[in-house]
Amino acid sequence: MIDSDAQAFITAATITDPTQQSAINTLVTDLKGYGIWTKMKAIYPFVGGTASSHKFNLKDPRDLDAAFRLVFNGGWTHSSTGIQGNGVNGYANTFFTPSVEYSVVDNAHFSMYSRLNQSQVDVDLGVLTSPGNYFSLAIYRSDQANRTFYNLNNNTAAIVIDNNSVGFYNGTRSGTAQKGFKNGVMHANNTISGGVLPTSNVYISVINQNGSPVNGFYSNKEYAFASMGDGLTDTEASDFYTAVQAYQTTLSRNV
Repeated sequence: MIDSDAQAFITAATITDPTQQSAINTLVTDLKGYGIWTKMKAIYPFVGGTASSHKFNLKDPRDLDAAFRLVFNGGWTHSSTGIQGNGVNGYANTFFTPSVEYSVVDNAHFSMYSRLNQSQVDVDLGVLTSPGNYFSLAIYRSDQANRTFYNLNNNTAAIVIDNNSVGFYNGTRSGTAQKGFKNGVMHANNTISGGVLPTSNVYISVINQNGSPVNGFYSNKEYAFASMGDGLTDTEASDFYTAVQAYQTTLSRNV
């Protein structure tokens, strides 16, 4: 039997392929089994191969801004393996505004599944309200250090040397503990108090600064999953990777 939340998404996104339907159903039941589903505010499985299927939020698959349905802008490639911006002007508006969706600054997560290693400065998912209130996953490749930056509602990132931008990235914040996980393993952390929640929408494939995408930070990575929600424990971060990797493996696009 297909889970009712999975079925709602399958219907909205017009997913007719049995393997894709099964993958979505298992993803939902796994997240629920791990106790993670209720912590999710937006989940983008990027399944179906088209912009019209990739835009939907698994947690609330209504075709509305209020449901965090994506609107793609600029140049994009949509395929069975995910979504890919052109690195020039391609970005997606999530309509997810941290100042609206969070009641506190110290309980949040984001994630992104990257299928491409590339060597340009970019931001995979993020928003910035000047003068420095970040909610972003920034994977830099041209700063002579190959560093990954995790910022969650503050202006001091947890930073790690990261020589390959392929994998499942998850930044999470609970209290003053800010952590970055790659493929379920913590590889960056720091202790920092929260700032002010950003008041603009989160964008995918570039950072949104005060309502506009920032030139020079567009990504051309291919993404196969993304999410935003409440903070995760270390165990939940590991379980989250297990669920997402199983989903990607079913779809034969795991890395």
